[in-house]
Amino acid sequence: QVQLVASGGALVQPGGSLRLSCAASGFTFSIYSMNWYRQAPGKEREWVARITSTGGSTNYADSVKDRFTISRDNSKNTVYLQMNSLKPEDTAVYYCKPPLSIPWGKGTLVTVSS
Repeated sequence: QVQLVASGGALVQPGGSLRLSCAASGFTFSIYSMNWYRQAPGKEREWVARITSTGGSTNYADSVKDRFTISRDNSKNTVYLQMNSLKPEDTAVYYCKPPLSIPWGKGTLVTVSS
């Protein structure tokens, strides 16, 4: 079955950095684009970033542009999110997901606070 397991979340101070990973299995990872989403406490889930199947193109939400970088390693079925210059408003549970009608996987909590 399809599994999506995000990891790497932590408590970090404002201005800090984190690198999230999301391991995927149960589908042909290398042929799908991948997305990162996040859900802050009390808010709806929002899209954060997208990367094409080959990694040749990326897109970002305006709120994270120039601070976050999405990448992938198709040999490891893993997508990454490098987050720099973190702000308190980046606090959320982060999830990865391909553009498929599948359940959300396990997210990872990022807390940005001093």
